[in-house]
Amino acid sequence: MSAAKEQRRVAVVGGGWAGCAAAVALLDAGCGVTLFEAARTLGGRARAIETDGRLLDNGQHIMLGAYAATLQLMRRVGVDPRRALLRLPLQMRYPVADAGMDFVAPRLPAPLHVLVALLRARGLDRADKMALARFTTSARWMDWQLHNDCSVAELLERFDQTPRLVQLMWRPLCLAALNTPPERASAQVFLAVLRDSLGARRAASDMLLPRVLLDALFPDAARRHLEGRGAAVRAGERITAITPDGGAWRLHAGTDDRTFDAVVLATAPWQAAALLRPLDGAADTIARVDALTYEPIATIYLQYEAGMRLPLPFCALADAPDAGRWGQFVFDRGQLDPGQDGLLAVVVSGADPAGAIGHEALAAAVAAQLAAAFALPALGKPLWSRTITEKRATFACAPGLTRPANATGLPGLVLAGDYTAGEYPATLEAAVRSGVAAAGIIAGKATP
Repeated sequence: MSAAKEQRRVAVVGGGWAGCAAAVALLDAGCGVTLFEAARTLGGRARAIETDGRLLDNGQHIMLGAYAATLQLMRRVGVDPRRALLRLPLQMRYPVADAGMDFVAPRLPAPLHVLVALLRARGLDRADKMALARFTTSARWMDWQLHNDCSVAELLERFDQTPRLVQLMWRPLCLAALNTPPERASAQVFLAVLRDSLGARRAASDMLLPRVLLDALFPDAARRHLEGRGAAVRAGERITAITPDGGAWRLHAGTDDRTFDAVVLATAPWQAAALLRPLDGAADTIARVDALTYEPIATIYLQYEAGMRLPLPFCALADAPDAGRWGQFVFDRGQLDPGQDGLLAVVVSGADPAGAIGHEALAAAVAAQLAAAFALPALGKPLWSRTITEKRATFACAPGLTRPANATGLPGLVLAGDYTAGEYPATLEAAVRSGVAAAGIIAGKATP
């Protein structure tokens, strides 16, 4: 390790998953790292929050598609993915009373897992199965690439996907992966997700559900790892401005200023734009960040008597907002974490129904939806409910969207975040990949 690399001081501004990934990668590259986070805890928009005396994730997550970078980094900081995550084969399963489908990909090499799943699938007729097989075969032949991006809805129409298959398979997968409705979601990004799920080798196609709170899944362990190796983690410290300082960068935090050789901006995109705006030379990056629009995610937590169980750890739900059925997926937290016995989490992606009808009405509607879908009247009467909405949970993954690169055009100042340029949508994996890529740019400049 060179002396130049050992002496290089790097600030990471933002302690979400991208920032934590960048900090760990920079530390491994021999840099001196200081991580700043405005909140008291790390994790950003994927963390636990305290409400009514209990800890709940600020949103229920499911990992869909290959998560190689995330799993590698979890192991690097001492988290065992086998204990922290429930691994399930790729599936789309509905409650029987929902008149949906039951599709489970067996643990076989691709594309056999999809073909066998189609043969065994219930709730799809021959036309549906033929349409799905035709789509996956064509996408594989195209190497999961489009010459010109379009909406997911246009792509599905182009390949003659049946209305039932769109409603029960493609729409929920699109919402789960891209958090953007098919009518305005990027088909190319959707194909990238499908490539690493329907088209992937068996292990990579699995779905991963957190057994632990999101803090324990990575950010808490990352903090221990960083501090244990001499990095500084300054939680509760907001950076208000960044200014050039003779080839370095000065960070302003209230009355306290510090100078660093390089900076990774790993905040939310609108916060990164605010810090970049006063600087000369970042106009293109700022314009691309400003062009982003955002999609909400609502998670409705419903607490029941201990021992309440769903048939599966998670199920898809047949949503119909016009009929008051908002839920798209339901997770039985008690099957994932015994400490959350009787707790269900229902996810509504790409919409904020609570903003229109209120938290209490939304919780009541979701409880009624569950009671009907599972034919269990007791689900209509939860003991307690809590709705958590992230109004800007992810960027809207639109066709042809030009996302900002990690590099800002300013030496020693780079971006990290799930919104930066890449083939994946705004996921934990995208955040981790971006953080590692940002660290690579900085560390590469440190190499003699």
